[in-house]
Amino acid sequence: MELSIVIPVFNEEGNVEELAQEVDWALEGSRLTWECLWVDDGSTDGTADKLYIIAARDPKGRHRFLRFERNAGQSAALWAGFRHARGALIATLDGDGQNDPADLPRLVDMLRREGYDMVNGYRAKRRDSLVRKISSRIANGFRNWVTGKTVRDVGCSTRVFRRECVEHLPPFKGLHRFLPTLTVLYGYRIAETQVGHRPRRKGVTKYGIHNRLWVGLLDSFGVWWLRRRAFRYRIVQTFPEEGCS
Repeated sequence: MELSIVIPVFNEEGNVEELAQEVDWALEGSRLTWECLWVDDGSTDGTADKLYIIAARDPKGRHRFLRFERNAGQSAALWAGFRHARGALIATLDGDGQNDPADLPRLVDMLRREGYDMVNGYRAKRRDSLVRKISSRIANGFRNWVTGKTVRDVGCSTRVFRRECVEHLPPFKGLHRFLPTLTVLYGYRIAETQVGHRPRRKGVTKYGIHNRLWVGLLDSFGVWWLRRRAFRYRIVQTFPEEGCS
């Protein structure tokens, strides 16, 4: 398996079927072996039923889903998705349909061709409300100021990375806001590229100033502490060589 696409969803029954079709169209001509792993974060609408239909009618078995007993948050959904993904590369998308799956083959090609460990998208033309744009800009600026600048749009979910980038990340609420920051912290190479962004077609956003901006600002201090206290090392020799008797 070359690529696993992890998509966390919460009460997105109006978006998942169209998004699944777009994933099929985007990856069909890419020659990649892939899967799409949906993580239902305890939805209370018909999302789980829709995901069952998507997975059941896929003759190649490329669509799979996990379902949480109750809502645990986007970070938990991504964490579970990463651990159940089977691909050497992992991509992420939001489940609201605002990210364009058509960008993914280009990001995969960029990562492979130029030898990066993560390629993170940035939304040059955001299709969000003014409140969301302002809160995101404040959060991005503050996050980069506290934790060190890594990418211009930390909140963009369109990204592709090697699975080793997330194998040893610490699990915590808010993890999804710091994936690029933590990837750089652990010594991986990261690049950026412009990606598409679309208006939400159906449903309502689950995030606002109270559950996105202020929590994200507080989390930044935790990542700042981790960054200041982190260490890295590289072993150049062992004697006797491990595995030799």
